[in-house]
Formats: sequence, C-alpha cells, structure tokens
Amino acid sequence: MLRPKCIRRISTAFIPLRDRIRITMKTVICGLGCLTGRPKAKRSALFILIVLLAFLTEHNILAQQSYTTAKCYNAPPKIASPSAVAIDTSNGRIMYHKNAFKKRQMASTAKIMTAILAIEKGDRNDLVTVSRRAAYIGGSQAHLKVGEKIKLGHLLYALMLPSGNDAAIAIAEHISGSVEQFVLLMDQKAKEIGAHNTKYGSPHGLDRNNYSTAYDLALITRYCLENPTFKELVRTKNKVIPRQGSAAGKEYRNTNKLLFTYGGADGVKTGYTGPAGKCLVASATKNDWQVVSVVLGAKSTYQRFNDSAKILDYVFDNFPFVTVLPKGRKMVSVSVLKGKKDSVYLINRDEITMHLSDAELAEIERDFLIPDQLTAPVVQEQAVGKVILRLGENIIGACDLYAAESVRFWTVDMNLRKIFENWIQMNKMLQKHMNL
Repeated sequence: MLRPKCIRRISTAFIPLRDRIRITMKTVICGLGCLTGRPKAKRSALFILIVLLAFLTEHNILAQQSYTTAKCYNAPPKIASPSAVAIDTSNGRIMYHKNAFKKRQMASTAKIMTAILAIEKGDRNDLVTVSRRAAYIGGSQAHLKVGEKIKLGHLLYALMLPSGNDAAIAIAEHISGSVEQFVLLMDQKAKEIGAHNTKYGSPHGLDRNNYSTAYDLALITRYCLENPTFKELVRTKNKVIPRQGSAAGKEYRNTNKLLFTYGGADGVKTGYTGPAGKCLVASATKNDWQVVSVVLGAKSTYQRFNDSAKILDYVFDNFPFVTVLPKGRKMVSVSVLKGKKDSVYLINRDEITMHLSDAELAEIERDFLIPDQLTAPVVQEQAVGKVILRLGENIIGACDLYAAESVRFWTVDMNLRKIFENWIQMNKMLQKHMNL
C-alpha cells in the first residue's frame, strides 16, 4: 500500500494575483500613514505604490475584480450589550463574538423554538382551542380569549409578531397536550440541533428557569431559517389574522424594529424580562448572504437594536465573497512509476467560495493528502487525494483531487522494443527508397 503524505504550505497560490497586489497596496498605504517624519522611507513606499498602480493600469487588473474590496483590518465594533454573536448561515462560521458562550436567560427568544416545533409537529390548518391557562398568562399578549378557536397557522403570527405569551401556551398545549411535555420536546430539539448549553422552562421564556447562550440561539435560528414557513413568518412586518367575533380580524405588528429600519433585515425575534434584559435575535441578507446576529442582556431597546445593526454592518463590510480555490487548478504533481511520463498533475473539480476578510485570505494554508507516488496506468480524472484548507487550526474547506491526464504503462523493455521496431521500419523505408 502506498503511504499518504501531507504537505503544508502557505496558500498564497490560492490568492489571485490581483488580490495579492490589492493586499500589498493596502499594506503600503497603511505604511505611508505611519511614516510621518521619515522622508526617505516615505518616498520609498510611495515609489512602490506608484509602480504597483502603473502595473495595475497596464494589465487592467483592477477591472478584473469580482468583489468589493473589504475593510479587512477594521477592528470589531464596540457594543454595550454584554453578550453577542454573529454567524454565517451558509456554514455556521462565527463572524463576530463577545461572551458568546456565556449562559444567560433568553426571555421571548425562546419562542423561536416554540415556532419551529409548531411548524414541524403540527398542521397549520388545525383548529386550536385557547385554554384558560393560555388566555390569562401575563406579559406580552396577542389577546386571545378563553374558548376561542384559531388556526395553528394564524397562532404562529400571534406568537412571533406581538410576542404573544398566550399564543405560546396555546401552541404548546395543542402540540404536546401540556406545557410541561412541550418543554421536554423543546429541550430535546435543542440537543438535536447542537445547542447543548440551552435549557427551556416554558414555551414563552417569561419564566426564570431558562438559559441559553448567544451562540446557541444563533445555532438554533440558523436551523430554523432553513424552513421556508419559519423564514416567511419571521420576516413579516404586519399581519391581519382572522379572529372569532371580529369581522375585520386582528392586525399584529412585529416588535422587531430592525425589519423597518435596517436594509436587508429579514428576522427574527425580540425578547425582554427583567433578569434577561433586552434581547434580539436578528437576521439580514445582502447579496444573497444571510447573517444571524444575537444580542443578549442589553439595557435598553435602543441599545439592542443599535448593537445589532453595528454587528451586522461589521460583518457585511468586512467579509466579502471570494473564490478561495478556483476549480480546475493544477494543485500539485505526483510521481508515476512505470509510466510513459514521470509525473502527473492533480487538479480540483470543485471550487471553494466563502466570505473572508483580506487578512484571513492571506493566512489560509493548505494540506495535501496524497500518495507519495502512483503506479501506471493512471486514468484521467482518477481520484487520487484531497486538499484541505485551513485558517489557523480550523478546517474551512476541502475538495477531492483528480489526475489531470492519463499516463500509460511503460517500461524500459517496452521503450527498447519500440526503438527496435522504429529502427526496422526506418530500415525498410530506406531500402524501398534505394530500390527506386
């Protein structure tokens, strides 16, 4: 069996030339700002910058950029909220964090779990009868009445827009028969999603027997946003739903002010109790990229929305969408035994793309998991190994490597035989020519 080998190199080869020059330009510009009082050094840096600009103009490299230059060296925003996080919904990568793994009470953000369980376990056309326990719960309400019958699909809007605690109780009793059994279902679902630092005490979060972390809430929300019904629910700003005894129905307005004030905002849920403080799980999408942010324990309504906007701005401004590894690139060569060629290049079929800052892009490393050598014959597009991309100690991508071309089986004896056959052929042709 052939022994695999692992090669680690700084992957500047992954960075397109225009991007490497762009990063160098940024470094030079930053350096110019730091060279006050050093005329010679400043003149040298300025000369380098002029040469780079001339090169870019000559080869039209700036025009080839496929994404906006990121503010990759910006410091993360300073926020007042004690706990926060932002994640990329496409891969779960943490883009910003502050005490993201500290357990805190979650208030009405618990209703995110209530909503997804109602969607997954119930039928939206089911008629739900509002119990006395539901109608008389305290806190924020959808103003449901004892004995009122309402469709489960309509209850979801009563739950998530005005943050109705009464709607939460009604949903829990309908899905599981009791609030207590529904809470067990909530805990079970949290574990399935991977939110291991989350414990629910009620379907509404008004109690004090609940806790979660900013990261866990982001993880749960990322899972929920994969559901189209949930996704539509949490982006709704206003909704009129039919109510018994009201011909016009009841209009609910979403308590998430980001939906009205932040461009691209499309979710998710506010929360507040005295012990939990002001909380907000938010989502926003720009250029088809959705980010979830979580803020816990803010001291005011303004603070939670302002901090959330700061975090989302930071992520969208500093992590552009880049092609880390274009497909079809010759990555590395492997020696071939008994082949007509001594080696064969390995290429990747798939491209790897993601949102990265300039600083991260320059620090990506690659590991090759490939054999020391191959034995002919080698077939074109034969799977040979794998390339793994790392950022620090974290794996951020991987793809298989394939032989770029076929290599025929070939030995010294075969080569000598071919030479001999060619010699005989040439001799015959020479004799024929002399006879003419």
